[in-house]
Amino acid sequence: MTNLGRSLTIATVFGMALSAIPAMANEITVPAKPTFYKDVLPILQENCQDCHRPGGKNMGGMVAPMAFIDYKDTRPWAKGIAKAVSTKTMPPWDASSEHTGVFEGERGLDDSEIETIVRWVSSGAGRGNEADGPEPLVFPDVEGWSIGDPDLIVRMPEPFFVPDDLLDATHYFKTKLTEEQLPKDRWIHKVEFHAGSAAVHHIIARPIGGIAPGNAPSVYRDGYSAKLHAGQEIIFNMHYHKEPGAGTGVWDQSEVGVIFYPEGYEPEHVLSTTPLGTLDIDIPPHAKGYQATARMTFETDSLINSLMPHMHYRGVAAKYVLTYPDGKEETLLNVPEYDFNWQTKYRFIEPKFVPKGTEVAFTGTWDNSEDNPFNPDPNRNVTWGEATHEEMMFGWMSFTNPDEGSEGYSGVIRRGVQR
Repeated sequence: MTNLGRSLTIATVFGMALSAIPAMANEITVPAKPTFYKDVLPILQENCQDCHRPGGKNMGGMVAPMAFIDYKDTRPWAKGIAKAVSTKTMPPWDASSEHTGVFEGERGLDDSEIETIVRWVSSGAGRGNEADGPEPLVFPDVEGWSIGDPDLIVRMPEPFFVPDDLLDATHYFKTKLTEEQLPKDRWIHKVEFHAGSAAVHHIIARPIGGIAPGNAPSVYRDGYSAKLHAGQEIIFNMHYHKEPGAGTGVWDQSEVGVIFYPEGYEPEHVLSTTPLGTLDIDIPPHAKGYQATARMTFETDSLINSLMPHMHYRGVAAKYVLTYPDGKEETLLNVPEYDFNWQTKYRFIEPKFVPKGTEVAFTGTWDNSEDNPFNPDPNRNVTWGEATHEEMMFGWMSFTNPDEGSEGYSGVIRRGVQR
C-alpha cells in the first residue's frame, strides 16, 4: 500500500467524528445500551478480528494498524469503528449489493449489527461484564506461511537494493526452476507471496500468480488448477513504492511459496487467466467519468472462476458485463466504488457457465478531478503506465473450458475502446 493511500484510508476510516454518522432505521431491535463484551465483541469476532489482531492477516501489504481483541484495545477506536461500519467502509467489500450471495468470502454487516455498534458508541461505549462475552478466538501461528509449509519456494534471483531516492518504480527479475526445485510438472493448489521489504507495493511472478493490496493467498478450488512446468522460467515483476529520502533505502528479495496437489492428481478443469484491458488510456486534466472498455469473446463453452479489476489512484468504478449469443445482457460484476487499496479477487461460489459466443466487456471508470481524494495531481494528463501516478486497466479474469483437452487461454481479446 502506498503512503498516500495509507494516510488517507486511516484518516477517512478511523479519524472522523461520530457526529457524521447517518441515522439508522429506528425499527431495528437492538439493546438500548449495548455493552462491549455482550453485544459488540461477538460482531468483532465474526467480522473483524481475522485482520484486527496482533499479527493479523496480511492482505497483500494491507495490515490492520490496530487490534480489536478486548475492551482495552478497542475502546480508543470506538468512534472511528462506528463511522467505518455505518458508512460501510469496513469490513472492506466493494461489490454492488446486487451480487449478495454470489461470491466467496463476502464481507459486510447487517443493519442490526451496524446499529448495535453505533448505539454502543453513542451510549458511552460501555465495557459491560467480561463474563458475558464469548470465548476468545484462537488464531493460527502468524509466523511463516499461512497456507502451510510450501513444497516450493521461489525467490528473486538476488537481493535488490531499493535506493534512497526512489519513489515509484518497476523492476523485472528472471529465474529458472532447477530440477532439484521441481523435477516434474505439478498442479498448483495454494500460492502465497512474502514481500521482502516494506517498499514492495505489489508483485507479479509469472506464471505462478501475483498479489496486490487487499489480496489474500490463493487457494485453488477442488477440481480446478493450473500447471507449473519443470524448468519453468519465473519472471518477478516487482513494483516498489516508498517515500524517498536519506536512509530510506532497503534491500529486498521477495519470494513466493507454492503447495502442489499430490503427485498423480489430475484436475477436472484447467484454469486460464487473462487481463482484459487496453493501453489506450489518455485522461485529460480534471476529467471526471472518463471510461475505457475491453472485450473478449469466448470461443468455447466456459466456466468463469473469478474476477479482479485493477486500476490505479484515479480508478473509481469497474464493471464486467456479459452479452450472450442471443443478445441478452447480464452484469457479471459491478464495483461502483473501486478502491485502489483493496483490490479484491471476487471468486464465484459456483463457477459461472457461459456458452460459446458469449462476449464479456470490462469497463473502467476514472476520476482525474479535484473531487477524487486519492488523485495525486488533477492538473496532469494521465496515460497508461506502470507507476501508481500513471494509470492501468486490467480486468483480470480466471476461466476454464468445461470440455478442455488443452491448457491455456481459449478466448480472443479485442482492443479496448474509449468513450
